[in-house]
Amino acid sequence: MVRISGIDLPKNKRIEIALTYIYGINISSAKKILAATNVNPDIRCQSLDESDIIKLRGLIEEEYLIEGNLRRQKKLNIKRIMDLGSYRGRRHRTGLPLRGQRTRTNARTGRGVKKTVAGKKK
Repeated sequence: MVRISGIDLPKNKRIEIALTYIYGINISSAKKILAATNVNPDIRCQSLDESDIIKLRGLIEEEYLIEGNLRRQKKLNIKRIMDLGSYRGRRHRTGLPLRGQRTRTNARTGRGVKKTVAGKKK
């Protein structure tokens, strides 16, 4: 089993796809990593030899911000925006969409479940 930065990569997937299981590495980053380490992207994880795993692990840990460090940085960025009191920060704080989406309809996740109220009897 291949283990890189605390993540067990699936055995039967191609290494190009398996690297995307690491938070912070997408398919294009995975292709760049494999090109830099001269590892065949079509090889399966279980077929990797120890030298390839060491090369991949070394490159990922020194050049990419992944997993816990990336999550921490994202949280700090959001907290900074909220502390500034900017429009985006206020929208983050209230849990509403912050990129200009409409909220009159849709945006159910941020606004919550709609409660129906019966009409008044006269």
